[in-house]
Amino acid sequence: MTSRTRASRAGALLATAVLALSACGSDDGDPDTGAEGTGEADFGAVTLQLSWIKNAEFAGEFFADSEGYYEEVGFSSVTMDPGPGAIETLVATEDADFGLSNAVSAAQVIAEEDAPLKIVGTKFQKNPFTILSLADGGDIATPEDLVGKKIGVQAGGNETLFDALLEVNGIDPEDVEKVPVEYDPAPLLDGEVDGFLAYVTNESITVQAQGIEVTNLPFADNGLPFVAESVITTDRMIEEEPDKVKAFLEAEIRGWQDALADPEEGARMAVEEYGKDLKLDMAKEVEQSEVQTGLIVTPDVEANGLFTITDDLIGQNMATLEAAGIEIEAEDLFDLSLLEELLEEKPELTELP
Repeated sequence: MTSRTRASRAGALLATAVLALSACGSDDGDPDTGAEGTGEADFGAVTLQLSWIKNAEFAGEFFADSEGYYEEVGFSSVTMDPGPGAIETLVATEDADFGLSNAVSAAQVIAEEDAPLKIVGTKFQKNPFTILSLADGGDIATPEDLVGKKIGVQAGGNETLFDALLEVNGIDPEDVEKVPVEYDPAPLLDGEVDGFLAYVTNESITVQAQGIEVTNLPFADNGLPFVAESVITTDRMIEEEPDKVKAFLEAEIRGWQDALADPEEGARMAVEEYGKDLKLDMAKEVEQSEVQTGLIVTPDVEANGLFTITDDLIGQNMATLEAAGIEIEAEDLFDLSLLEELLEEKPELTELP
């Protein structure tokens, strides 16, 4: 299985791409979500552009759907369009109401295309990017271990991220051989590269499942912290339909409260219901649910609640973006005002299981 274009620039606003992706409905195993909303509000149908295929990464969304949380807050139906794709473009053009992106991808499109987007909350406090290596091979455990190694890096935004990793750790790019690869870790397994730009919640688990011991060099712990699986929407939505944004965030938070409380059920829904046509592996999905908990629940989240982003973390994100050569101000990327209002109105949403 190939990996998504993890920090895709999404900068080419091609009409054909938008049409093709917006046409992909949730036709790969979703239960019927067309019932009328049961809440007092009536926001109609909502479309969420996922960042990847329908696996356990979206367990909270599956809970929000199956438990009726989207309906309870006022949505008549929810369509979860699977990725990968030009998430930021689809949301900016309002072909999707909300999308799940990350700070680097969103910031690039905002800075380079003047896209009218904001991050309004985030699932992953820590991004899942990593340099994956084999323990009996490259065994890259520290940034210094990159020196003299061949690292498989996908074209586009991932190159930007890798270059930033070298920059923040004071490593001369001339001392590391960057090898163009696709999104399958086969070159790592075949010994063509010593390390491979990957996700700790995906390729790392997949390789380990083959009985191979791996070493990870997580970006978040080595100079490049930034949020991921972040909810993005348009400036227009924030300004003109703030209650719709708050309702969506409420359903998301409630879904993720359930997902964290029962990771195995989230994995089961991915395998047997929402991603049933994908032939997902149950053991891998359960492990992914457990691994991503560490990216979602941090001391800050325990103190403030899911989807929140502290000022300190925003500052860390901005430092990462600067290292990546992306010029943007924090207020042009983040708008957490509606999330703050929601949590003040409904403090029970800050509770963790």
